[in-house]
Amino acid sequence: MLLIEKLYHGDAPATDALVLDFDARTKSRLRTRLASGEEVGLFLPRGTILRGGDKLEGSDGRIVAVQSAPEQLLEARCADARELARAAYHLGNRHVAVEVGDGWLRIQADHVLETMLRGLKADVASLTVPFEPEAGAYAPGHHHSERGATEAKIHVMGGKG
Repeated sequence: MLLIEKLYHGDAPATDALVLDFDARTKSRLRTRLASGEEVGLFLPRGTILRGGDKLEGSDGRIVAVQSAPEQLLEARCADARELARAAYHLGNRHVAVEVGDGWLRIQADHVLETMLRGLKADVASLTVPFEPEAGAYAPGHHHSERGATEAKIHVMGGKG
């Protein structure tokens, strides 16, 4: 099994890929498989959030590209900017990971949040695409006193991550 313990920041091309959904990309300890089928163990620093496009370095020196896997999402659009801002506020109030685009908000599929968004007059559609939420509350540097200054805390509804 390939062991991966660090991010790679150089220019070397990747020789394999690690395709993970957002929940898996928030875990610092994970046993999974590369796109080639090889088993891999991630042992990254606590609080590491992998993004599509990141690169990792394996214990054998191989470079592995991180790819964001398509997953079930909800996309909310509103009639105007004020309604979209209200929807974003209510999602943020629930510490939900949100991807913000030009005139839309995307969240992981959740029927309770879908009902809330519809109640806020949002048009909600289901789609299957990679999820890259805002770094915001779980970006490096954001912390809670019980976890220390360098460890990010994931704010995801339902205890995921």
